[in-house]
Amino acid sequence: MLNSLAIGAIAAGISFILGRSAWAGDDIDASALSKALSEASISLDQGLKASAREGKPIYGEYELEDGALQLSIFVMKGDKFTEVIVDHKTGSITDAEPLTDPDDLKDAKEQGEAMGKAKHSLEEAIRDAVNANSGYRAVSITPMLRGDQPEASISLLRGEEIKEVTEKLN
Repeated sequence: MLNSLAIGAIAAGISFILGRSAWAGDDIDASALSKALSEASISLDQGLKASAREGKPIYGEYELEDGALQLSIFVMKGDKFTEVIVDHKTGSITDAEPLTDPDDLKDAKEQGEAMGKAKHSLEEAIRDAVNANSGYRAVSITPMLRGDQPEASISLLRGEEIKEVTEKLN
């Protein structure tokens, strides 16, 4: 019984890692993202700070949207969730739209719950991850609860190499 539990836990961990790697490898062309990021003067943590005027940042990522670099941040204010687009060159907010997609809303509620228990901000988690991984740049951050403990999964990019790290938020 213990062996099957251990195998199940290992399989779940591998699925989580592969799922995040699939995000990095399948949905995002690391080479294209790396090239596009060379034009961005705003870091992910600066984008999170800029979005705070719309609400508490609960998720953020650099992504290629129709081939163009976009800095997308989810924020919450009360029980409302908004996607904020931050200009990656100036740090100004270019768009803020309420989340309406059911999958995005489900994710945002889970992220908001994690951030409700967090003692540290996403910006602090990014700072710690980048400081511990010289030469990498944060390209996404997703808070979650592991049991009852808040932590953040952070995707880091250096050249065309993507690395996943986890930072505690308490």
